[in-house]
Amino acid sequence: MRRVGIIAVLFVLVAGACSSSATTAPGGSVTAGVTLNVLVEAGGYGAEVTLAKAFEIATGNHINFVQVPYQGVYDKLSAEMSSKAGAYDVATIDEVWLPTFASFLVPLDSLFTADVKSNLFAHEVEVAQQGGHYVGMPMWDNAEIIFYRSDLFSDQAEQANFKAKYGYDLAAPTTWQQYSDIAQFFTRKDASGAATLYGSAVTGAMDSDFENLSLQAGSPGTILDANGKSIINNAQHQQALQYLTDLVCKYKVSPPNVAASDWGATQNLFNQGKAAMMMFWGHAYRFIPSDAPVVGKVGVAPMIAGSAGIGATPGPWFNVIPTSSKHQDVAQAWIKFAYDHNDFALQAPLGLVATKSAYNSVVGTAGFENIKPLLDTLSGPATKDRPLVADWQKIVDNVLVPTVQKAVACGSSPTDLLNAADQQLKSMGH
Repeated sequence: MRRVGIIAVLFVLVAGACSSSATTAPGGSVTAGVTLNVLVEAGGYGAEVTLAKAFEIATGNHINFVQVPYQGVYDKLSAEMSSKAGAYDVATIDEVWLPTFASFLVPLDSLFTADVKSNLFAHEVEVAQQGGHYVGMPMWDNAEIIFYRSDLFSDQAEQANFKAKYGYDLAAPTTWQQYSDIAQFFTRKDASGAATLYGSAVTGAMDSDFENLSLQAGSPGTILDANGKSIINNAQHQQALQYLTDLVCKYKVSPPNVAASDWGATQNLFNQGKAAMMMFWGHAYRFIPSDAPVVGKVGVAPMIAGSAGIGATPGPWFNVIPTSSKHQDVAQAWIKFAYDHNDFALQAPLGLVATKSAYNSVVGTAGFENIKPLLDTLSGPATKDRPLVADWQKIVDNVLVPTVQKAVACGSSPTDLLNAADQQLKSMGH
């Protein structure tokens, strides 16, 4: 929704608040004058603050945000589950924590109408249901997409040279082969052999590229199967890690130190104009510094596809209500309001929402060029959530990141690395 749309909605809400001091949730009216304590990760606060002001105007109820770092959300909600003190009425949590807290969350089944479910992405609906009940309503969602240098891709000389070499037109890549070809084509060196441009920034110190590629290759899940058992050394994961390794070690399309490159390093390499492409989280399009060399020269496209089609591991966050909340009716009204006006979050710094309708409302709007590729990726046939297991972060830190780092450091066989990772996972009970 454009800013003028938000102003219009706020005007309607103010008018409505003048004639009524309550809001309505499934089951009846809700008393006004309540303060809801909402636990939220500090980085996601901006997605809800404008929404909260509108809710306060419309209902006469107040939202008090408790902002903490990422891990703090889990820790504080865990403490609340033990104490049942009623400290939080709503929490906005990462999807991977839903199974852990499911028994401590108020069912939201009445909110999940047929229209609501059709307006959410399939993976969101699937993850929201835990233990036979819908226990969380998605607030925002994200995935990695393709970023590329539009100035290079539109250059006529580059187009002609690329077609002469590869036999097809230069355009945003849609397949593994195209991404590899383009990355090799744009990797440039000067007379001394020093790199002047890399074809792709590779995030070798993180696990997400490897997971995305494994899904695109057709793996039934990323890392673990539906029963939480290791599939990290199946054929699809081997194809994914081999592809990533080839980009770095065989074709040398990235800097030699990518084993130490986290998301910040990848983003900086691209923003400084030193890489022609990168696979990166969709929200980053809005965070390109105004003085960066690539400003005005960035194109975006859906994530590339393997044999299973476009696929990525998304990152949805959900609003949930602890059973210890003393204001469950108002809390549910807030969650419904957040769904009904999900498009407010588009104006927040992250620019992320959870519903198809909210994302579609800005497709084609200047400044939101990243939204259509993000929509296509979130709807991709191979897009699947991370395994919802309690020790996921331990798996990432102790197994996945070291495995990827060893692969892109070159010299180790992807097959051997994945077999070793499989043994690690099995020793952890997977």
